[in-house]
Amino acid sequence: MTQSRKAVVLLSGGLDSATVLAMAQAEGFLCHTVSFDYGQRHRAELDAAAKLARQSAVAEHKVITLGLGGMGGSALTDESLAVPESPQAGIPVTYVPARNTVFLALALGWAEVLDARDIFIGVNAVDYSGYPDCRPAFIEAFERMANLATRAGVEGEGFRIRAPLQDMSKAQIIEAGQRLGLDYSLTVSCYQADSQGRACGRCDSCRLRTAGFAAAGVVDPTLYRPE
Repeated sequence: MTQSRKAVVLLSGGLDSATVLAMAQAEGFLCHTVSFDYGQRHRAELDAAAKLARQSAVAEHKVITLGLGGMGGSALTDESLAVPESPQAGIPVTYVPARNTVFLALALGWAEVLDARDIFIGVNAVDYSGYPDCRPAFIEAFERMANLATRAGVEGEGFRIRAPLQDMSKAQIIEAGQRLGLDYSLTVSCYQADSQGRACGRCDSCRLRTAGFAAAGVVDPTLYRPE
């Protein structure tokens, strides 16, 4: 398929965003990927995103540096807060305040510059940690805002916020990636991976990922730290 349409894809380096990139390319989009160095605990996911972008031969991969760690309030950006290693009630402390709102806003700006109309994000509202900015209502509201707040939205054909994983289980996501030939060993999902990208196997993200591979009947390629 000729890649004539441009898309911006938020690429964290994790399982979900890697799957979304593969889906966008399968649709024939010329993909421009963006990752965010926002003060997270480790750089392993940024390294994974860069590898995925290279392997997928995207048009351009951009890393935007943000200072979300300066606000605190999340175990992913504040070293004084421990990453939970057992299920938590309510919205967990790994929630980063307004993260997806900020990320999508910056992706929207880049899309407008590129004259791209599709923005892909790997949020999921089935097997997920309960973050409010992963819900379909948030995605729908952001799309409405995007088409009110930009010149392209007012004068052009408008933007589409694409979240193809929203209603899929982790197993279904993995099965979709398998069909697209995605190498999940390149991805890093752990909230507290070490410098080599090895996962803890205990955080919420690791638990969801491990259960997803098991449910899909797919060998888990994740590299875990030795106990």
